[in-house]
Amino acid sequence: MTDPIELYTQLGVTGVVVCLFTFLLKNLVASQKEQSQDLDEIRQDLSVARSEIKNTMNICVKLIDSINEFKKDVNDKMDRRHEKILENLDDLANSVAYLQGKTNGGSK
Repeated sequence: MTDPIELYTQLGVTGVVVCLFTFLLKNLVASQKEQSQDLDEIRQDLSVARSEIKNTMNICVKLIDSINEFKKDVNDKMDRRHEKILENLDDLANSVAYLQGKTNGGSK
C-alpha cells in the first residue's frame, strides 16, 4: 500500500497518468503484433486451401472428362452393335422373303 502512495507523491497525478498511458500503449502494441501474426497465419492457410481446392477441382474435371469419354466409347460400341444386329435382321428378313417366294412360286 505504501508503494502506490509514494509513487503518487513523487510523480504526481500527471506521472501516474503517463505511466498508465505508457502501459496502455505497450499492451496495444503487443496485441497488434499478435493480431498481425494471426492474420499472416490465416493468409498462409487460405493460400494452401485455395491451391488444394484448385487441385481438387482439376482432378474432378479430369475425372468427369474421362467418364464422359468412357460413356462415348460405350455408346459408340452399342451403336455399332445395334447397327450390326439390324443388318443381320435385314439379311434374315430378305432370306425369309426369298424362301417364301420360292415356296409360293414352286406350289403354283
